Amino acid sequence: MKSLFVGNLSFQTTESELNDLFKPFGQVGRVNLVKDRETGRARGFAFVEMPNDEEAAKAVAGLDGKQVGGRNLKVNEARPKEATRPPRFESRGGSKERFSNEDYREAARQPREPRW
Repeated sequence: MKSLFVGNLSFQTTESELNDLFKPFGQVGRVNLVKDRETGRARGFAFVEMPNDEEAAKAVAGLDGKQVGGRNLKVNEARPKEATRPPRFESRGGSKERFSNEDYREAARQPREPRW
């Protein structure tokens, strides 16, 4: 199973159009048109899975640079997702290295002046 990245898509492109575009090159396993989480609009790229590696290579050769919907497609083999970086900050509790209430509990408290 070969996964192909399809970039520079028109935002109006549908999964069925992509399926029809790749069908002449061989069997299409799955089409995943990436959409924005909040708006539901297409983000302009997709992933197409093809079970046969030879057919996938033919699709890359035949479709890379082809004009579809007024845009030149970018088709190549999908790379694996890179590992994400760890978060810059700790979760809501914060880090004990920066600040902690425990430091103040053990310290002797100074009496406060009355506020009148």
